[in-house]
Amino acid sequence: MRVFLDTNIFLYAAGRPHPERDACARLLRRVADGSLQATANTEVVQEILYVLTRRGRRKDALALARHVEALFPDLLPVTRDDMSEALQLLEDHPGLSVRDAVHAATMLRNGLRTVASVDPDFDQIPQIRRIAPGSV
Repeated sequence: MRVFLDTNIFLYAAGRPHPERDACARLLRRVADGSLQATANTEVVQEILYVLTRRGRRKDALALARHVEALFPDLLPVTRDDMSEALQLLEDHPGLSVRDAVHAATMLRNGLRTVASVDPDFDQIPQIRRIAPGSV
């Protein structure tokens, strides 16, 4: 099983103390040591850069974004077709955030059905199974 990693996995693992921090860090260690197959998309990198830079942590943003790029040499692109799928997901699931729709669309179009995330928004999409970082 290959798992898509939501942006919050990286942000919690690299962030300040938080109840999800240790579980997210353990999950990323499993990806790094090869015991968990995972991927992300280019929007995850963009979101990391945006969130951390907005918080005044530009240096951390760049370091974490580079780490994600290195961890996933096959980082999934976000294509025009992914965006069309995201639009449909947004129409079908009014409570879904735009970024989560983009992640979900990229997943579905690449045959991925499992996302590691602390975000329950993914639970709205019947084709996707969300798993908490501590349960992976």
